[in-house]
This record gives sequence, C-alpha cells and structure tokens, in this order.
Amino acid sequence: MIKINTTILLCAFTGLVLIACGSKKSDPAPNIGPVKTEPPTDKGWEFETTASFADEFDTDGKPSDSKWMYDTGGSGWGNNELQYYTNTENNASIKNGILTITAKKEVMQGMNYTSSRMVSKFEHSITYGRVEVRAKLPAGRGTWPAIWMLPDDYKYGAWPKSGEIDIMEHVGYDPNNVHFSVHNSVNNAGNSKTSGRMMETALTAYHKYRVDWTPYAIRGYYDDTLVFTFVNEGKGESTWPFDQKFHLLLNVAVGGNWGGLQGVDDSVFPASMQVDYVRFYKMINK
Repeated sequence: MIKINTTILLCAFTGLVLIACGSKKSDPAPNIGPVKTEPPTDKGWEFETTASFADEFDTDGKPSDSKWMYDTGGSGWGNNELQYYTNTENNASIKNGILTITAKKEVMQGMNYTSSRMVSKFEHSITYGRVEVRAKLPAGRGTWPAIWMLPDDYKYGAWPKSGEIDIMEHVGYDPNNVHFSVHNSVNNAGNSKTSGRMMETALTAYHKYRVDWTPYAIRGYYDDTLVFTFVNEGKGESTWPFDQKFHLLLNVAVGGNWGGLQGVDDSVFPASMQVDYVRFYKMINK
C-alpha cells in the first residue's frame, strides 16, 4: 500500500485552484453590444381633474405676480421680430375676467412696436400633463400670437435641443389657420413637426387650445378635437427632450421671420390676444 503525503496533495490542489482562477480572470469580457432604448408603450394615462395651476383672470389690473413673470426687451428674439416686450399694464392687463395682451404701434428703445410676453412662474411648471388655454386671437397682417411651452432648464443644450411645444401659433396674413408644432434637435425651423387647422372664428370667438403630454406622445387638441400627434420613438433626447419641466408662454409678436413674411399692416394696431383662462392638470402615473 502506497502512503500519500497529505501536505503535498493539499498544496497541489490549491495550486490547481489558483491556476483555474487565474485563467478565469484573464478571459476577455463578453461583447454585449450597444444598449438599446425601447420606445415607451401607451398606457392610456389620464390627468387629474383639479388644476395644479390655474389663472381665471378674475382680478382687474396687472396679472398676478405670484403666477406670472415677463420676458422683456427688443432683441428680435431670434426671429427678427419688431416689438419691444414690456412688463406693464400698457401691454398686459385684466378686465372683466379676461387677460388682454396688446401689441401697439409705438416707439420704445429703438423698436417701433410694443407688446408683452408673459411667462408662467417656474414653481408652477410640470413634466407631463394637460395644459388648456381658452383664447381669442388678434387679426391683422403682421401679428404673430402664440401659446407655447419651453423647458425651465436647458438640460440638453440651447434651442432647439431642449425642446419647444407650440400649442397655438397664428400669423395674421393667413387668417384662421392655426398651428400646433413641436421642435427638437431633429425637427426645427423649417423642418418642425407641425399641423394646421382652419378655425373660421379663431379671430372673433374664444376657442380651447390644449396639449395632452405623456411619456408616450404629445397630442394637440383644438376645442377637444385631435389635430396633432407626436410619438416618442425611444430615440433619446435628439427627438424626445420632452422629459423635463416646462412652463407656459403667452405673447403677441409683431413681424418676424414668419409673422412678417408679407409685411406689417400698421392700421391693425392696437391688436390683442384675449385669454379667458389658463389651466395645468398633472398626469396620473401608472
């Protein structure tokens, strides 16, 4: 019978384990390829029935300082616009339950027109939700009213990388043709995603302009009729920067790259957009 030295056997076994572990550590990492982002599914999100932010404009005078701030100045605003935006009741005021934003033919700071560009305060901003604005639009060649949304923080970069949602735009030389659009890195300027709808009484009656914004899509409604859909295809922030907090803007521009394509008719001023109410409703998560 052969006597085995257990000390030698234990050392040999330990060496084999170390060799095996060493060889395992030297194996190359598996190539798993790029991580793919799948587009979201539509979960049929609904919205709260109580507004998280609302202004019914029921107090005469200047709009509430707790709800609104202003963009001011006359830089052209990236569109060669002709107005100087003020923060006074001269261009934005409330009377009898209606907010009136008025563009006027008057000289200020080197510009030949004045108007107002109101901005909802950032503490009221939302990420996903429903926004409704009931408004009547100004008439006249050279007017360019808008109800729209911009991000609070430009996380993905300067415009248009961080997105823009245009709930309503109208240019006076094309009466009653109202537009809903979105802008991003891929779709911007002359390549924006947009949809127009003829509304025969847009300049003489109030209509409800609405966006339903969810992780799946941005949908636009005029008087509760669907007019626009932009679906999140899961391609990241280049097409879907719309996962951040956005605020609302209300303004009446004069002239500019689009509004002034056929010139400005000075006889139409003062020209006003009238707003009955603004309401934000948060999305209910699923």
